Amino acid sequence: MYITTTIDGSRARISLDGEIDFHTLPLLRAVTVSLQACVAELLWDLEAATFMDIAGLHLLFDPTLPGSSPRRTTVTGLGPQPLLTLATDLNPNIDLMRLIPAPVTPSCAPPVHDPAR
Repeated sequence: MYITTTIDGSRARISLDGEIDFHTLPLLRAVTVSLQACVAELLWDLEAATFMDIAGLHLLFDPTLPGSSPRRTTVTGLGPQPLLTLATDLNPNIDLMRLIPAPVTPSCAPPVHDPAR
């Protein structure tokens, strides 16, 4: 498994290439615990994740682990995951929408061209 962590202010992006299973889960959790306390948002980039079993659900839905700071967790690059469908069928209280990142608001909006001027 290859893991890349990118920090941008209070946001962290963890990209991984490989499988998310119970063999790799401890490593992935260690990466999240090692993030600085100022990281308030965590984005999992799963575009190159080749497989995810129930360990992936633990990674995405478990509450904050001991020794780590509370943070908003979202996902990008998530391919079809029958396991997520099954999990929501078995537990309708699972909120998949919380994993979708909020739109990024630019810090400075481009000038608006007003043809009436």
